[in-house]
Amino acid sequence: MDAVTEMDATSPFDLSEAQRAIAEMARNFADARLAPHALDWDERKFFPVDVIRETASLGMGGIYVREASGGSGLSRLDAALIFEALATGCPAIAAYISIHNMVAWMIDRYGDQSQRDRFLPDLVSMKTLASYCLTEPASGSDAAALTTRAQSDGDAYVLDGTKQFISGAGETDLYLIMARTGGSGAGGVSCFIVPRDAAGLSFGANERKMGWNAQPTRQVLLDAVRIPAANRLGGVGEGFRIAMSGLDGGRLNIGACSLGGAQKAVEATIAYMKQRTAFGKRLDEFQALQFRLADMATELEAARVLLWYAAAALDRHAPNATSLCAMAKRVATDTGFDVANQALQLHGGYGYLADYGIEKIVRDLRVHQILEGTNEIMRLIVARGLIADR
Repeated sequence: MDAVTEMDATSPFDLSEAQRAIAEMARNFADARLAPHALDWDERKFFPVDVIRETASLGMGGIYVREASGGSGLSRLDAALIFEALATGCPAIAAYISIHNMVAWMIDRYGDQSQRDRFLPDLVSMKTLASYCLTEPASGSDAAALTTRAQSDGDAYVLDGTKQFISGAGETDLYLIMARTGGSGAGGVSCFIVPRDAAGLSFGANERKMGWNAQPTRQVLLDAVRIPAANRLGGVGEGFRIAMSGLDGGRLNIGACSLGGAQKAVEATIAYMKQRTAFGKRLDEFQALQFRLADMATELEAARVLLWYAAAALDRHAPNATSLCAMAKRVATDTGFDVANQALQLHGGYGYLADYGIEKIVRDLRVHQILEGTNEIMRLIVARGLIADR
């Protein structure tokens, strides 16, 4: 992929030919390599590492990692197009690829040249897969209250603690871990790169979940894990700021995944309604159901426009980008789940059957309203931004 420069970042409503090609490429991959297997992966709780690694050849291992660092150098809007398209095949796999990209970008953005040289080639090629580790058993929305500790010991740090709800844990190769190096609060947190083979690193059982079954979710357990001081990302006490900056883009991506899953549900519903008859008419001939489809499509389009606008704001480093990303995440994930749930209803009893794929989309999209910051926290971010501006 080449960096897209044709579009004015303040007007993200007319996609360039390059952006349309990027979206089409991602949708073709989703149709060919994700969608045919998504139900099977969900049922078997199978994490398709080999298929995920295939996306690296399409430039998806470092979507917005700089070209100078070996990445694709694309914009956040480009990334939103990619993740929406991938999610039409499987929201759970698309969301994991987003997490991997978030870690790669954080190392590119905040790492020194030695760290970029050491870690990015394998991350961009997806020889190495990554996980993001912020949440703990007793600190979810209150992330700054984390208690995992990193004790400085000469030219090393020793990490102790537990991370909770970590996507890819146990299967991935690199863990970006937020740990406390100072006092309480956000200013006492630093960020560390921990390889899977570090002594003292282990994992809990794969969680039994409502959705997202195609990617593992485990605790990450740190028992006197010793890593070189050179594996600290950024300065001492900068970890929370680094973690939050990564989440701005992550929230856009997860919103895009919600739109993609819901879009696939709408497409499947239209096809179903053209085939199913009741009271002597096809379902798509009933005006009441046509109106419902129209509302679903309208709500998706409105959420998409807000998400693209927020992505453009993040690309140009607008001062209100964090608030816009929170708005877009809240709207896109709420809308995506609601539209998918309506699609299930329009399928009637068949929507509740696994074979039709709609109930999987509903299950996968539900967690998007919780992760990358709950939608209640998104409202808090927006409200704080409004109050601070007055």
